[in-house]
Amino acid sequence: MFNRSISFKTPHNLLLILNLCSLSLVMIYNKSFDKLSVGVIFGLTITIYLSNIMLHKISSGDNYILLIVSMMMSLGIIMIYRIDPELGFKQVIWYMLGIVTFYVTYFIVKKLPYLSRWMYLYIGLSLVLFLSTLIFGSTINGSTNWIKIKGYSFQPAEIIKILFVFFLAAYFVNRDKFENKYILSGIVYANIGFLFIQRDLGSAMLFYLVFLVIFYVYENDRKFILLNMGGALFMALIGYFLFSHVQVRVSTWIDPWSDISGKGYQITQSLFAIAEGGFLGTGLGKGYPNFIPAVQTDFIFSAIIEEMGILTGIAVIMLFLILIYRGVKISLEQKDSFFRIIALGITCMFGFQAFIILGGVTKLIPLTGITLPFLSYGGSSLIMSFASLGILQVASEYIHPIEEEDSNE
Repeated sequence: MFNRSISFKTPHNLLLILNLCSLSLVMIYNKSFDKLSVGVIFGLTITIYLSNIMLHKISSGDNYILLIVSMMMSLGIIMIYRIDPELGFKQVIWYMLGIVTFYVTYFIVKKLPYLSRWMYLYIGLSLVLFLSTLIFGSTINGSTNWIKIKGYSFQPAEIIKILFVFFLAAYFVNRDKFENKYILSGIVYANIGFLFIQRDLGSAMLFYLVFLVIFYVYENDRKFILLNMGGALFMALIGYFLFSHVQVRVSTWIDPWSDISGKGYQITQSLFAIAEGGFLGTGLGKGYPNFIPAVQTDFIFSAIIEEMGILTGIAVIMLFLILIYRGVKISLEQKDSFFRIIALGITCMFGFQAFIILGGVTKLIPLTGITLPFLSYGGSSLIMSFASLGILQVASEYIHPIEEEDSNE
């Protein structure tokens, strides 16, 4: 047992060594040997190591999803710390809070009974959060989707994402009582409409894609699914002609070079960074990621490729694919219908969010302001992503389908 605990062949021990080496190199490059930098290195490595060890002790479910996320977090923090050591330190604090959130969410969701019966609560809380954002929201980077309280800001949409998945799962589990696909679609499009009003196009797209996947899997009326897809296309066209910021996103996607110093500056700098990186990258500290506006949030992937290479970029994509694979596997193996849909919804949320921003920074699709899960700098986004991961961890364990039995009585 002792030999196993010090073996470098175990994933968490290998990750521990990699974190120590890479963060030490960044610290040497920045020539920052103060208490802050030392705290970042040891705080991060110890938190990652202990959190993965602890999960093995308490959970009988999938112990790989936290390990995969830990690898992503390590890459993200290394890059953020190289860009701005102060932000890197803050990200480590957010990561520690995220790990606490992961375990708190895990224990709460595991103990709470009858979550599938609270559909109206999920709808009501989402409505309250949307209205609060409209009334008290602040505009940051063009989107009115932030609420500031005593100097701290957070995005209510990050909480609504989880409520949205819970709402869909509760609806389809209790469809014998509440089935009305028109009302379901109305509530879903109301969510998307609120996000459009807030100019949060990335989240609007994310909500719709998650809804479409769950709807496709659990709805038998194929004509209604096609009708929804047609309706979404119609709404997208209406949104394009009504909202100027949508037109800007599309025009910079089609031809960013025509206004390279203006509207197309951000995406073109991202493309330059990706091209500069090559296969192995310029090396940590040898690139110019600060030329890209919002590089530590929306464009962290471009910065990683520039300094660590396209091979590291492929590794990031592979980590997301493995996470999606584990999530789909959890969904297929779960016996409880509610948590089966929850697992599918959260997995889709992670997968589509990664696709939207990775596609945006590489000019595959129009760019939308959305973070890359577990890699981008951010507080509310990171913490709610860990809350989602904690729920997915519960879904990976065996859950006796007592809720279905009770609901059918």
